[in-house]
Amino acid sequence: MAGRLAGKRALVTAAGQGIGRATSLAFAAEGASVLATDIAEEKLAPLADALIATRRLDVTDDDAVKALAHELGPLDILFNCAGFVHHGTILDADPIDWDASFAINVRSMFMMIRAFLPKMIERGVGASIINMASTVSSVKAAPNRCVYGSTKAAVIGLTKSVAIDFIAHGIRCNAICPGTIATPSLDERIAAQGARLAGGEAAARRGFIERQPLGRLGTTEEVAALAVYLAGDESAFTTGAIHVIDGGFTL
Repeated sequence: MAGRLAGKRALVTAAGQGIGRATSLAFAAEGASVLATDIAEEKLAPLADALIATRRLDVTDDDAVKALAHELGPLDILFNCAGFVHHGTILDADPIDWDASFAINVRSMFMMIRAFLPKMIERGVGASIINMASTVSSVKAAPNRCVYGSTKAAVIGLTKSVAIDFIAHGIRCNAICPGTIATPSLDERIAAQGARLAGGEAAARRGFIERQPLGRLGTTEEVAALAVYLAGDESAFTTGAIHVIDGGFTL
């Protein structure tokens, strides 16, 4: 079924690669008018071939976020995808790591929603906000993910709060909680871990795959398909929910 998002205006953060890029392409394929943003502007260039508008945006820059919200009209879809994975236990993290992770993973979503929500409400026809959380959050713990899991648990709390506070305005807010997804970001983490393992990158990659009961990594397109559902009218009765897509990781 095509055209599921026809006539809708969407903004996607961290759209330069991975889940953000796949979702921008999926939104556009379903008829949405998409503004794809990323701090690494050069990574957005290939999206122009799909007739997707692009813009550099640092989601940790409050003034830039406010300026973009002031410039744009009301959105139908806001997909907060930007994030960072900190590796280590609580003893491996210092306050700077903690604050930096919360700035990227949580505060950026707070600022994006706070900036774009008023116009969504004012227009009066409802909208969908989708936040990227994780199964490693309040859903499940994972080794060496103390800071990351804490930030993503906060994302789930933020999602539920926005959902309950603005449900009467037709604003839906949901969170996606992926398991391990094959992305450039994961490749970087595998390379870093491989440098510390006897088996190198192959052993590190095998470790990520083996923790998925389905026996493989998820794809960005699979997560994007879920985002399309949450963005569109098919999910009109869904808000404040966490949507796990994890290959059985939380079973």
